[in-house]
Amino acid sequence: MATQVIMPKLSPTMEEGQLSRWLKQEGDKVSMGEPLAEIDTDKATMEMQALTNGVLRKILINEGESAPLGQMIAIIGEPEEDISALLNQAPAKATKPAEPVSQSAPAETTKLSEAATPATPEPTQSITPPKGASTENGGAGDRLIVSPLAARMAAEAGIDLRSLKGSGPGGRIVKRDIESAISGTGSGTAPAAPSADRSRVSVEGMPPYHDEPASEIRRTIARRLVTSLGPIPHFFLTTEIEMDRAAEMRSHVKELDPDLKISLNDIIIKVAAVALMQHPQVNASFQDKVIRYYQRVDIGVAVAIDDGLITPIVRGAEQKSLREIAAEVRDMAERARKRKLKPEEYLGATFSISNLGMFGIDEFTAVINPPEGAILAVGAMTPRPVVRDGEITTRQIMRVTLSCDHRVIDGATGAKFLQTFKKMLENPLYLVV
Repeated sequence: MATQVIMPKLSPTMEEGQLSRWLKQEGDKVSMGEPLAEIDTDKATMEMQALTNGVLRKILINEGESAPLGQMIAIIGEPEEDISALLNQAPAKATKPAEPVSQSAPAETTKLSEAATPATPEPTQSITPPKGASTENGGAGDRLIVSPLAARMAAEAGIDLRSLKGSGPGGRIVKRDIESAISGTGSGTAPAAPSADRSRVSVEGMPPYHDEPASEIRRTIARRLVTSLGPIPHFFLTTEIEMDRAAEMRSHVKELDPDLKISLNDIIIKVAAVALMQHPQVNASFQDKVIRYYQRVDIGVAVAIDDGLITPIVRGAEQKSLREIAAEVRDMAERARKRKLKPEEYLGATFSISNLGMFGIDEFTAVINPPEGAILAVGAMTPRPVVRDGEITTRQIMRVTLSCDHRVIDGATGAKFLQTFKKMLENPLYLVV
C-alpha cells in the first residue's frame, strides 16, 4: 500500500525543513530505516530515514525547497501501484528558491562573501538563463542548477555560470566547479578584465540583484532575535583585562606538550565557568514567575557557520580540565561547521561566550540567547600602553562586554562577576588553587 513521506521533526525547535539532498531518486528501491534524504533543520543537516519498504514513486519537493512539519514530500509504494489518490492529497508546490531578478544584466549578481565549508551539503538554487541562451547543462533555454554558495563565488570572480558544466548531482554547479574555473583547470571562463576606458561606463537605475531563500538557520536566528533584543531588557558592562599572564601560561603549556592545543578561548571558557560558580546569579534565567539558578555551568560557544551562528555547548565546564575543554570545543566546532551536531549538543546552555577577537574586533556587544540570562562578548587581545608604577609600559589588553538580562541580573551583580572573571584571567594560577 502506498504511503506518504512527510517532513519529520528532526530537532526540538524545528518548524519546517529544507530539502538539502535526495539520497534516493524516483524508481529506487528503499528499505525501512534506510536514509532517504538530507534535511536542513534550523541548526543542522540531518538524515531522514524511510519508515517503510517499497519504491520511491514520487518526489514532491526538489532539493533546496522547504516544507513545514507534517507536509507530504514524497510517496513510497509498489512499482505498479496506483498512487493518484495520494497525489491528489499533495499540497501546493512548496516554496521554491527564488530565481535571480535582474534590472540590467541577467547574469550579474550582487557581491556577497561566504566562508567555504567543503563538507557542508550545499542547498540548490535554480537559475534561468536569458531566453535562447545555450548552456553546457543542456540546450537552449535550459535551467542552470547551481548552489547558492557557487552562485556567490561565481559572482565575485566574474564567471559566467552558463559556461560551466556542473559536477554535482543532476549536473548541479557546486563550489568545486567554481574553484576549478578560477584556477583555470575547469570548463569555466576566466574573470573578465576591467575596462581600461572608464569614461565610457554608464550606470543607471537600480543595481542588478538576485534573491535567495533564507535558510532554516537564518530564519530561526531572525525569530529568536525578535524574542531577545526587544522583550529582554539588556544592559551592558565592559571591562579591560591584562592578558599577559594568560598568554604566558598558554605558551608554557605548549612547551610542555606541543600536541596539547589550548587556545586563549579555551582558557576564557574555563575561567568563565569557575567565575559563574562563584556568582550563580549570573548563571540563571528568567522563567516568567520564577528565576532559575543552575547548579552546573553549561557554556555555549558561538561558532560561525555558512548560514549564521550556532553555539555548541561545553557541559559541566567548571568540572573539566583545559585539556578536556580544548578537545571538546575543537571537535564540536568542526562538526558544527559540517552541520553534524545533535540537538542536545547545541540546545540548553546556561551562559554563552562569543569571541570575535580573531577577526580583529576590539569590542562589541552580543545579543542574549534566550532563555539564558547573559552572554559574554570577547574582543581582540592587542598591545596597548598602560601606566604601571608611574611608568608607561605595554600590556596585552583584551576588552570584554557582558550583556545582562536586567530581569535576572542587576548592575552590581554583573559587575562583581566581571571583577572575578578579570582577576582570574589576569592571574590564571587561581585555576589551580
